[in-house]
Amino acid sequence: MSDLLRHAHCERYAIGAYDVVDTAFLEAVLDGAEGCRAPVIASLAESHFDHFDFECLMPVVVDAARRARVPVAIHLDHGHSLATVERAIRLGCNNVMVDASLSSLEDNIKATREVVRLARRCGVRVEGELGYVPGVEGEDAEKHPRAMQLTSLADAERYIAETPVDCLAISIGTVHGRLRVAPRLDFERLSALSSALHIPLVIHGGTGLSDDQYGMLAANGVAKINYFTGLADAAARSIVEEAESKDSPADTALIHGVRGAVRAEVERTCRLFGAAGRAGAASAACRRWREVEHVVVYNLRDGGQNVDWSAFAAQGVEALGAIPGVRNVLAGRALRTDAPYLLCWLIRFASPEVVASYRDHPDHVGYADKVFRPTAPDRVTIDFELVDVSGEEKKSSLSTQPPTSSGTKR
Repeated sequence: MSDLLRHAHCERYAIGAYDVVDTAFLEAVLDGAEGCRAPVIASLAESHFDHFDFECLMPVVVDAARRARVPVAIHLDHGHSLATVERAIRLGCNNVMVDASLSSLEDNIKATREVVRLARRCGVRVEGELGYVPGVEGEDAEKHPRAMQLTSLADAERYIAETPVDCLAISIGTVHGRLRVAPRLDFERLSALSSALHIPLVIHGGTGLSDDQYGMLAANGVAKINYFTGLADAAARSIVEEAESKDSPADTALIHGVRGAVRAEVERTCRLFGAAGRAGAASAACRRWREVEHVVVYNLRDGGQNVDWSAFAAQGVEALGAIPGVRNVLAGRALRTDAPYLLCWLIRFASPEVVASYRDHPDHVGYADKVFRPTAPDRVTIDFELVDVSGEEKKSSLSTQPPTSSGTKR
Protein backbone atom coordinates (compact mmCIF):
# COMPACT_ATOMS: atom_id res chain seq x y z
CA MET A 1 0.00 0.00 0.00
CA SER A 2 2.70 2.50 0.95
CA ASP A 3 4.54 1.86 -2.33
CA LEU A 4 1.34 2.31 -4.33
CA LEU A 5 0.46 5.57 -2.63
CA ARG A 6 4.00 6.95 -2.89
CA HIS A 7 3.94 6.29 -6.63
CA ALA A 8 0.53 7.92 -7.02
CA HIS A 9 1.60 10.87 -4.87
CA CYS A 10 4.77 11.41 -6.89
CA GLU A 11 3.02 11.08 -10.25
CA ARG A 12 -0.01 13.14 -9.14
CA TYR A 13 -2.83 10.68 -9.64
CA ALA A 14 -5.15 9.02 -7.12
CA ILE A 15 -5.97 5.35 -6.54
CA GLY A 16 -9.56 4.35 -5.87
CA ALA A 17 -10.24 2.56 -2.57
CA TYR A 18 -13.51 0.75 -3.26
CA ASP A 19 -15.51 -0.76 -0.42
CA VAL A 20 -16.09 -4.48 -0.91
CA VAL A 21 -19.28 -5.82 0.72
CA ASP A 22 -19.67 -9.16 -1.09
CA THR A 23 -18.11 -11.27 -3.83
CA ALA A 24 -20.05 -9.48 -6.57
CA PHE A 25 -18.52 -6.14 -5.55
CA LEU A 26 -15.09 -7.75 -5.18
CA GLU A 27 -15.14 -9.24 -8.68
CA ALA A 28 -16.48 -5.99 -10.14
CA VAL A 29 -13.83 -3.84 -8.46
CA LEU A 30 -10.96 -6.00 -9.73
CA ASP A 31 -12.51 -6.46 -13.18
CA GLY A 32 -13.01 -2.70 -13.50
CA ALA A 33 -9.42 -1.97 -12.50
CA GLU A 34 -8.10 -4.62 -14.89
CA GLY A 35 -10.29 -3.23 -17.66
CA CYS A 36 -8.47 0.11 -17.57
CA ARG A 37 -5.11 -1.17 -16.26
CA ALA A 38 -5.32 0.73 -12.98
CA PRO A 39 -3.85 -0.10 -9.56
CA VAL A 40 -6.63 -0.48 -7.03
CA ILE A 41 -7.37 -0.81 -3.31
CA ALA A 42 -9.92 -3.33 -2.04
CA SER A 43 -11.30 -1.71 1.10
CA LEU A 44 -13.23 -3.42 3.90
CA ALA A 45 -14.88 -1.02 6.33
CA GLU A 46 -15.79 -2.07 9.86
CA SER A 47 -18.89 0.10 9.48
CA HIS A 48 -20.11 -2.52 6.96
CA PHE A 49 -19.39 -5.59 9.08
CA ASP A 50 -23.10 -5.85 9.91
CA HIS A 51 -23.66 -6.77 6.24
CA PHE A 52 -21.06 -9.54 5.81
CA ASP A 53 -18.91 -11.98 7.75
CA PHE A 54 -15.41 -10.47 7.76
CA GLU A 55 -13.79 -13.83 8.59
CA CYS A 56 -15.51 -15.52 5.63
CA LEU A 57 -15.00 -12.77 3.06
CA MET A 58 -11.33 -11.99 3.70
CA PRO A 59 -9.86 -15.27 2.37
CA VAL A 60 -11.74 -14.67 -0.86
CA VAL A 61 -10.41 -11.11 -1.07
CA VAL A 62 -6.83 -12.27 -0.49
CA ASP A 63 -7.08 -15.00 -3.12
CA ALA A 64 -8.64 -12.64 -5.67
CA ALA A 65 -5.94 -10.04 -5.04
CA ARG A 66 -3.23 -12.62 -5.63
CA ARG A 67 -4.80 -13.60 -8.95
CA ALA A 68 -5.40 -10.04 -10.15
CA ARG A 69 -3.49 -8.74 -13.17
CA VAL A 70 -3.07 -5.27 -11.65
CA PRO A 71 -1.50 -4.13 -8.37
CA VAL A 72 -3.93 -4.58 -5.46
CA ALA A 73 -3.68 -3.54 -1.82
CA ILE A 74 -6.11 -4.74 0.87
CA HIS A 75 -7.19 -2.10 3.38
CA LEU A 76 -9.11 -2.10 6.66
CA ASP A 77 -11.17 1.10 6.67
CA HIS A 78 -12.61 2.88 9.71
CA GLY A 79 -11.42 0.27 12.20
CA HIS A 80 -12.90 0.91 15.64
CA SER A 81 -10.25 -0.61 17.88
CA LEU A 82 -6.80 -2.13 18.21
CA ALA A 83 -8.46 -5.56 18.38
CA THR A 84 -10.04 -4.99 14.97
CA VAL A 85 -6.66 -4.00 13.56
CA GLU A 86 -5.04 -7.19 14.92
CA ARG A 87 -7.83 -9.28 13.41
CA ALA A 88 -7.58 -7.54 10.03
CA ILE A 89 -3.82 -8.14 9.86
CA ARG A 90 -4.28 -11.80 10.76
CA LEU A 91 -6.83 -12.19 7.97
CA GLY A 92 -4.67 -10.53 5.32
CA CYS A 93 -5.06 -6.73 5.28
CA ASN A 94 -1.74 -5.06 4.47
CA ASN A 95 -2.90 -1.56 5.33
CA VAL A 96 -5.08 -0.56 8.27
CA MET A 97 -6.90 2.47 9.59
CA VAL A 98 -8.19 3.11 13.07
CA ASP A 99 -10.77 5.88 13.12
CA ALA A 100 -10.28 8.02 16.22
CA SER A 101 -11.40 11.22 14.50
CA LEU A 102 -14.31 11.62 16.94
CA SER A 103 -11.80 11.87 19.81
CA SER A 104 -9.74 14.82 20.98
CA LEU A 105 -6.45 15.44 19.19
CA GLU A 106 -4.51 13.97 22.12
CA ASP A 107 -6.65 10.82 22.23
CA ASN A 108 -6.54 10.47 18.44
CA ILE A 109 -2.74 10.65 18.53
CA LYS A 110 -2.56 8.12 21.36
CA ALA A 111 -4.88 5.60 19.65
CA THR A 112 -3.18 5.98 16.27
CA ARG A 113 0.30 5.65 17.77
CA GLU A 114 -0.69 2.31 19.34
CA VAL A 115 -1.91 1.08 15.96
CA VAL A 116 1.29 2.23 14.23
CA ARG A 117 3.40 0.43 16.84
CA LEU A 118 1.47 -2.82 16.35
CA ALA A 119 1.27 -2.59 12.57
CA ARG A 120 4.97 -1.79 12.09
CA ARG A 121 5.91 -5.00 13.89
CA CYS A 122 3.75 -6.85 11.36
CA GLY A 123 5.09 -5.05 8.27
CA VAL A 124 1.72 -3.34 7.77
CA ARG A 125 1.17 0.35 6.98
CA VAL A 126 -1.27 2.74 8.64
CA GLU A 127 -3.71 5.41 7.55
CA GLY A 128 -4.69 8.06 10.08
CA GLU A 129 -7.57 10.51 10.01
CA LEU A 130 -7.62 14.09 11.26
CA GLY A 131 -10.63 16.33 11.01
CA TYR A 132 -14.12 14.91 10.64
CA VAL A 133 -16.02 13.88 7.50
CA PRO A 134 -19.74 13.63 8.37
CA GLY A 135 -22.43 11.49 6.80
CA VAL A 136 -25.65 12.62 5.15
CA GLU A 137 -29.01 10.85 5.30
CA GLY A 138 -29.84 7.37 6.55
CA GLU A 139 -27.06 4.91 7.28
CA ASP A 140 -24.27 7.36 6.50
CA ALA A 141 -25.65 9.91 8.97
CA GLU A 142 -25.90 7.21 11.65
CA LYS A 143 -22.36 5.94 11.16
CA HIS A 144 -20.78 9.43 10.79
CA PRO A 145 -22.98 11.51 13.09
CA ARG A 146 -21.12 14.71 13.91
CA ALA A 147 -20.77 18.04 12.15
CA MET A 148 -17.95 18.62 9.69
CA GLN A 149 -14.60 19.57 11.17
CA LEU A 150 -12.00 20.68 8.63
CA THR A 151 -8.41 19.56 9.12
CA SER A 152 -6.16 22.10 10.79
CA LEU A 153 -2.63 22.46 9.42
CA ALA A 154 -1.13 22.97 12.87
CA ASP A 155 -2.90 19.88 14.23
CA ALA A 156 -1.86 17.85 11.17
CA GLU A 157 1.80 18.73 11.60
CA ARG A 158 1.70 17.66 15.24
CA TYR A 159 -0.26 14.50 14.41
CA ILE A 160 2.21 13.39 11.73
CA ALA A 161 5.20 14.11 13.97
CA GLU A 162 3.80 12.14 16.91
CA THR A 163 2.20 9.12 15.27
CA PRO A 164 3.74 8.87 12.45
CA VAL A 165 1.26 7.46 9.92
CA ASP A 166 2.03 6.57 6.30
CA CYS A 167 -0.91 8.45 4.81
CA LEU A 168 -3.48 10.85 6.23
CA ALA A 169 -7.22 11.17 5.62
CA ILE A 170 -8.22 14.82 5.78
CA SER A 171 -11.45 16.82 5.84
CA ILE A 172 -11.75 19.61 3.28
CA GLY A 173 -15.50 19.57 2.56
CA THR A 174 -16.50 16.08 1.36
CA VAL A 175 -19.18 14.00 3.12
CA HIS A 176 -20.07 10.32 3.33
CA GLY A 177 -23.14 9.44 1.26
CA ARG A 178 -25.28 11.03 -1.44
CA LEU A 179 -24.98 14.76 -2.11
CA ARG A 180 -27.93 16.97 -3.04
CA VAL A 181 -25.67 19.82 -4.19
CA ALA A 182 -22.10 19.94 -5.44
CA PRO A 183 -19.67 20.22 -2.48
CA ARG A 184 -17.45 23.24 -2.07
CA LEU A 185 -14.00 21.88 -1.39
CA ASP A 186 -11.33 23.93 0.37
CA PHE A 187 -8.51 23.52 -2.13
CA GLU A 188 -6.46 26.26 -0.48
CA ARG A 189 -6.45 24.20 2.73
CA LEU A 190 -5.59 21.06 0.75
CA SER A 191 -2.65 22.77 -0.96
CA ALA A 192 -1.28 23.99 2.37
CA LEU A 193 -1.59 20.53 3.93
CA SER A 194 0.08 18.87 0.95
CA SER A 195 2.97 21.33 0.88
CA ALA A 196 3.64 21.02 4.60
CA LEU A 197 3.13 17.30 5.28
CA HIS A 198 4.87 15.64 2.29
CA ILE A 199 2.92 12.37 2.64
CA PRO A 200 0.08 10.92 0.54
CA LEU A 201 -3.30 12.37 1.50
CA VAL A 202 -6.64 10.56 1.50
CA ILE A 203 -10.18 11.75 0.79
CA HIS A 204 -13.13 10.00 2.42
CA GLY A 205 -16.58 10.58 0.94
CA GLY A 206 -15.40 10.54 -2.66
CA THR A 207 -18.78 10.09 -4.36
CA GLY A 208 -20.50 13.00 -6.08
CA LEU A 209 -17.59 15.28 -6.96
CA SER A 210 -17.16 16.87 -10.36
CA ASP A 211 -14.63 15.63 -12.89
CA ASP A 212 -12.56 18.78 -12.35
CA GLN A 213 -12.59 18.33 -8.58
CA TYR A 214 -11.20 14.80 -8.85
CA GLY A 215 -8.38 16.09 -11.02
CA MET A 216 -7.61 18.94 -8.63
CA LEU A 217 -7.50 16.55 -5.67
CA ALA A 218 -4.87 14.39 -7.36
CA ALA A 219 -2.89 17.44 -8.48
CA ASN A 220 -2.73 18.65 -4.88
CA GLY A 221 -1.38 15.55 -3.18
CA VAL A 222 -4.40 13.26 -2.75
CA ALA A 223 -3.23 9.74 -3.60
CA LYS A 224 -6.23 7.72 -2.35
CA ILE A 225 -9.95 8.41 -2.81
CA ASN A 226 -12.48 6.30 -0.90
CA TYR A 227 -15.48 5.48 -3.04
CA PHE A 228 -18.54 3.40 -2.15
CA THR A 229 -21.87 5.23 -2.44
CA GLY A 230 -21.49 5.53 -6.22
CA LEU A 231 -20.96 1.76 -6.44
CA ALA A 232 -23.98 1.06 -4.21
CA ASP A 233 -26.15 3.37 -6.32
CA ALA A 234 -25.03 1.68 -9.54
CA ALA A 235 -25.88 -1.72 -8.05
CA ALA A 236 -29.30 -0.47 -6.88
CA ARG A 237 -30.16 1.00 -10.28
CA SER A 238 -29.30 -2.30 -11.92
CA ILE A 239 -31.58 -4.23 -9.55
CA VAL A 240 -34.46 -1.81 -10.06
CA GLU A 241 -34.10 -2.01 -13.84
CA GLU A 242 -34.17 -5.81 -13.71
CA ALA A 243 -37.23 -5.76 -11.47
CA GLU A 244 -39.10 -3.38 -13.76
CA SER A 245 -38.20 -5.25 -16.92
CA LYS A 246 -39.90 -8.51 -15.90
CA ASP A 247 -43.24 -9.41 -14.35
CA SER A 248 -41.85 -11.77 -11.70
CA PRO A 249 -38.07 -11.89 -11.97
CA ALA A 250 -36.17 -14.62 -10.16
CA ASP A 251 -33.83 -13.60 -7.38
CA THR A 252 -30.79 -14.43 -9.49
CA ALA A 253 -32.16 -12.34 -12.36
CA LEU A 254 -32.49 -9.32 -10.06
CA ILE A 255 -28.78 -9.30 -9.26
CA HIS A 256 -27.63 -10.43 -12.69
CA GLY A 257 -26.46 -6.98 -13.75
CA VAL A 258 -24.85 -5.86 -10.48
CA ARG A 259 -21.31 -6.91 -11.40
CA GLY A 260 -21.42 -5.14 -14.73
CA ALA A 261 -22.87 -1.96 -13.25
CA VAL A 262 -20.32 -1.77 -10.46
CA ARG A 263 -17.48 -2.66 -12.81
CA ALA A 264 -18.43 0.21 -15.14
CA GLU A 265 -18.47 2.68 -12.24
CA VAL A 266 -15.06 1.48 -11.04
CA GLU A 267 -13.57 1.83 -14.50
CA ARG A 268 -15.14 5.28 -14.96
CA THR A 269 -13.76 6.60 -11.69
CA CYS A 270 -10.30 5.06 -12.16
CA ARG A 271 -10.10 7.15 -15.33
CA LEU A 272 -11.31 10.28 -13.51
CA PHE A 273 -8.75 9.77 -10.75
CA GLY A 274 -5.95 9.49 -13.31
CA ALA A 275 -5.15 5.87 -12.36
CA ALA A 276 -6.07 4.27 -15.70
CA GLY A 277 -3.08 2.92 -17.58
CA ARG A 278 -0.83 3.18 -14.51
CA ALA A 279 -0.73 -0.51 -13.54
CA GLY A 280 2.60 -1.25 -15.22
CA ALA A 281 4.43 1.76 -13.79
CA ALA A 282 2.92 1.23 -10.35
CA SER A 283 3.94 -2.43 -10.44
CA ALA A 284 7.53 -1.52 -11.26
CA ALA A 285 7.59 0.91 -8.32
CA CYS A 286 6.15 -1.53 -5.79
CA ARG A 287 7.30 -4.46 -3.72
CA ARG A 288 5.08 -7.51 -3.79
CA TRP A 289 3.51 -8.56 -0.49
CA ARG A 290 5.65 -11.28 1.14
CA GLU A 291 4.31 -13.82 3.61
CA VAL A 292 6.54 -16.20 5.58
CA GLU A 293 6.01 -19.83 6.54
CA HIS A 294 7.64 -20.53 9.90
CA VAL A 295 8.31 -24.27 9.87
CA VAL A 296 9.25 -26.23 12.98
CA VAL A 297 9.93 -29.98 12.81
CA TYR A 298 10.55 -31.78 16.07
CA ASN A 299 10.50 -34.94 18.14
CA LEU A 300 9.17 -35.24 21.66
CA ARG A 301 11.46 -36.22 24.51
CA ASP A 302 11.49 -40.01 25.16
CA GLY A 303 9.27 -40.58 22.13
CA GLY A 304 6.44 -38.65 23.75
CA GLN A 305 5.42 -41.57 25.96
CA ASN A 306 4.27 -39.28 28.76
CA VAL A 307 2.81 -36.49 26.62
CA ASP A 308 -0.77 -36.00 25.44
CA TRP A 309 0.23 -34.63 22.05
CA SER A 310 -3.28 -33.45 21.09
CA ALA A 311 -3.53 -31.31 24.23
CA PHE A 312 0.08 -30.16 23.80
CA ALA A 313 -0.60 -29.08 20.21
CA ALA A 314 -3.91 -27.42 21.05
CA GLN A 315 -2.20 -25.33 23.71
CA GLY A 316 0.39 -24.19 21.17
CA VAL A 317 -2.22 -23.33 18.53
CA GLU A 318 -4.06 -21.15 21.04
CA ALA A 319 -0.97 -19.42 22.42
CA LEU A 320 0.85 -18.82 19.14
CA GLY A 321 -2.21 -18.03 17.04
CA ALA A 322 -3.03 -15.00 19.20
CA ILE A 323 0.30 -13.25 18.50
CA PRO A 324 -0.12 -10.19 16.21
CA GLY A 325 0.99 -10.90 12.66
CA VAL A 326 0.41 -14.66 12.89
CA ARG A 327 -2.08 -15.56 10.19
CA ASN A 328 -2.48 -19.28 10.88
CA VAL A 329 -1.08 -22.08 13.05
CA LEU A 330 -1.22 -25.75 12.06
CA ALA A 331 0.10 -28.78 13.94
CA GLY A 332 0.91 -32.00 12.08
CA ARG A 333 2.25 -35.55 12.30
CA ALA A 334 4.54 -37.33 9.84
CA LEU A 335 2.89 -39.95 7.64
CA ARG A 336 5.94 -42.23 7.97
CA THR A 337 6.82 -43.50 11.41
CA ASP A 338 10.49 -43.81 10.41
CA ALA A 339 10.80 -40.14 9.38
CA PRO A 340 13.67 -38.25 11.07
CA TYR A 341 11.14 -35.81 12.54
CA LEU A 342 7.67 -37.00 13.46
CA LEU A 343 5.87 -33.74 14.34
CA CYS A 344 5.67 -30.22 12.99
CA TRP A 345 4.30 -26.71 13.32
CA LEU A 346 3.38 -24.67 10.22
CA ILE A 347 2.96 -21.06 11.28
CA ARG A 348 2.07 -18.44 8.64
CA PHE A 349 3.42 -14.92 9.27
CA ALA A 350 1.90 -11.86 7.59
CA SER A 351 5.34 -10.57 6.56
CA PRO A 352 9.09 -11.00 7.19
CA GLU A 353 8.90 -8.32 9.91
CA VAL A 354 6.84 -10.72 12.03
CA VAL A 355 9.82 -13.08 12.37
CA ALA A 356 11.43 -10.73 14.91
CA SER A 357 8.26 -9.54 16.65
CA TYR A 358 7.02 -13.14 17.03
CA ARG A 359 10.35 -14.32 18.43
CA ASP A 360 10.33 -11.66 21.14
CA HIS A 361 6.60 -11.67 21.92
CA PRO A 362 5.93 -12.69 25.56
CA ASP A 363 3.28 -15.25 24.53
CA HIS A 364 5.80 -17.02 22.30
CA VAL A 365 8.63 -16.78 24.81
CA GLY A 366 6.42 -18.12 27.60
CA TYR A 367 5.10 -21.06 25.60
CA ALA A 368 8.49 -21.90 24.07
CA ASP A 369 10.49 -21.73 27.33
CA LYS A 370 7.97 -23.36 29.66
CA VAL A 371 6.22 -25.87 27.41
CA PHE A 372 7.71 -26.50 23.98
CA ARG A 373 11.50 -26.54 24.36
CA PRO A 374 11.60 -28.72 27.50
CA THR A 375 9.24 -31.22 25.81
CA ALA A 376 10.86 -31.16 22.35
CA PRO A 377 14.65 -30.85 22.66
CA ASP A 378 15.23 -32.24 19.14
CA ARG A 379 13.93 -29.62 16.71
CA VAL A 380 14.72 -27.58 13.59
CA THR A 381 13.20 -24.20 12.70
CA ILE A 382 13.29 -22.61 9.23
CA ASP A 383 11.58 -19.45 7.93
CA PHE A 384 10.56 -19.62 4.26
CA GLU A 385 9.46 -16.62 2.22
CA LEU A 386 6.47 -17.63 0.08
CA VAL A 387 7.06 -16.78 -3.58
CA ASP A 388 4.50 -16.47 -6.35
CA VAL A 389 5.62 -18.68 -9.25
CA SER A 390 2.32 -18.73 -11.13
CA GLY A 391 3.72 -17.51 -14.44
CA GLU A 392 4.31 -14.61 -16.80
CA GLU A 393 0.76 -13.24 -16.52
CA LYS A 394 1.55 -12.12 -12.97
CA LYS A 395 4.31 -9.74 -14.04
CA SER A 396 1.84 -6.86 -14.07
CA SER A 397 1.28 -7.32 -10.34
CA LEU A 398 3.59 -6.04 -7.61
CA SER A 399 7.23 -6.90 -8.31
CA THR A 400 8.80 -9.71 -6.33
CA GLN A 401 11.97 -9.22 -4.29
CA PRO A 402 14.55 -12.04 -4.21
CA PRO A 403 13.47 -14.77 -1.77
CA THR A 404 15.32 -15.31 1.47
CA SER A 405 15.27 -18.09 4.04
CA SER A 406 16.92 -18.69 7.35
CA GLY A 407 17.32 -21.85 9.34
CA THR A 408 18.20 -22.57 12.92
CA LYS A 409 18.43 -25.65 15.05
CA ARG A 410 17.53 -24.68 18.57
